[in-house]
Amino acid sequence: MTVAHVYTVAFHGIEARSVDVQVHIDQGLPAFQVVGLPDKAVAEARERVRAALSAIGLALPPKRIVVNLAPADLPKEGSHYDLPIALGLLVATGVLLAADLEGYVALGELSLDGALAPVAGVLPAALAAAEQDRGLICPEACGPEGAWAGSVEVLAPQSLLTLINHFKGLSVLTPPKPHRSVERADLPDLRDIKGQETPRRALEIAAAGGHNLLMIGPPGSGKSMLAQRLPGLLPPLSAREALDVSMISSLSGLLGDGRIRRDRPFRAPHHSASMAALVGGGLRAKPGEISLAHNGVLFLDELPEFQRQVLDSLRQPLETGTAVVARANAHVTYPARVQLIAAMNPCRCGYLGDPSLACSRAPKCAADYQARISGPLLDRIDLHVEVAAVRPADLSSAAPSEPSSAVAPRVAQARERQEARYRDMTANMPARLNAAAEGEVLDRVATPTDDGAALLTRAADQLRLTARGYHRVLRVARTIADLAGADTVGRPHIAEALSFRRPLFAAR
Repeated sequence: MTVAHVYTVAFHGIEARSVDVQVHIDQGLPAFQVVGLPDKAVAEARERVRAALSAIGLALPPKRIVVNLAPADLPKEGSHYDLPIALGLLVATGVLLAADLEGYVALGELSLDGALAPVAGVLPAALAAAEQDRGLICPEACGPEGAWAGSVEVLAPQSLLTLINHFKGLSVLTPPKPHRSVERADLPDLRDIKGQETPRRALEIAAAGGHNLLMIGPPGSGKSMLAQRLPGLLPPLSAREALDVSMISSLSGLLGDGRIRRDRPFRAPHHSASMAALVGGGLRAKPGEISLAHNGVLFLDELPEFQRQVLDSLRQPLETGTAVVARANAHVTYPARVQLIAAMNPCRCGYLGDPSLACSRAPKCAADYQARISGPLLDRIDLHVEVAAVRPADLSSAAPSEPSSAVAPRVAQARERQEARYRDMTANMPARLNAAAEGEVLDRVATPTDDGAALLTRAADQLRLTARGYHRVLRVARTIADLAGADTVGRPHIAEALSFRRPLFAAR
């Protein structure tokens, strides 16, 4: 008998690679074998497929059945191979015609009663199907997600029997429609922050230029509150950014109800997170928190409490904007262009500098505590700001703080200036914000005036700035100039940028 072919995909990072599911039924002792580097979930598809076919009144022939997932050297993982294997068996047994399925990419998990359960990765699969000029067959719950791929024909049956009836002409499946993208929810407002004018200014600069920010201060000073209000200052995702973020969410099974998100991700992992959880990895080399925060904010509270090895694993992704997960059986790259916001106490007890509250080991405890963060990681953080304890007078003040609705337009205007500038200069920049400017591009846009250059040179010697730190000061100064609507970087912009680069870890 000839071999039946049904097409599906295997996920390699955010890339969906084509897989040919080949089904061959031949004479011999009854057997059902799946080959082609299947994992445990794929190997168990035999029993799910057998039960699902039995539930709709079909039985496998008492012959030797071999299912090959080609290419055979590509690892196959996940339960989405159930549906293409079942369809291949239906073609091989003559229930469906091969011509009915040759123009589709299929994926879905089968329940024992023949229903189709949702699976992760439908959006990347739909985009891969579009590139191959094929349609997509997926579970009903995933139909709206697949419909976001555009002109791709999407069949989203509720069960295997429904799909068979569609191809037999007994019923016609209605094409799913993409659900409206999730509107931005009510985000925490900056007006809730009392006092803290310097940290508020640092947050505005960070939002305008996409800069990394470290806040240090005693417990209860508002560090977490400030970080949680950053998404309210950022503009919505562009169409391309939303697609990239949604593809990662789809692979992770986080794209609820098939809705494309337009708000920027905000991820705040606990300090007990492992390296695989933060950067990516594990048995299936899944994306980590830094990739789930792509085009958004990664907030690390209690920074020194993270394992030092875990924190140092962020150094390369923060510099390159990608997280490379290298394993013996996989080498996967995920996008990871994030804005890092970190918060920490000055020492373990948190009250360094307050004689009435500080522990008896101060200031040595502060030096030991702060030494848990490596210098190279600190060098990748553009803005260092001290968040002092809030005075009772500030909390009881009736004067309202500036709301996010007043700050966000300034941030948006500064970002528009940057995007217009870099769009005209080069098409190769990974992100059109000052935080990503480097090399010749940075020299062209952020060369300071003579008095500004003299100030920066003196400060670089006194603060012992590295070359990276020197350039990060220039990037921050360029953002401050953009917020002010200035065409050139002057001495005041350099001075303010340097004020956020001063060493905060000296004993007080």
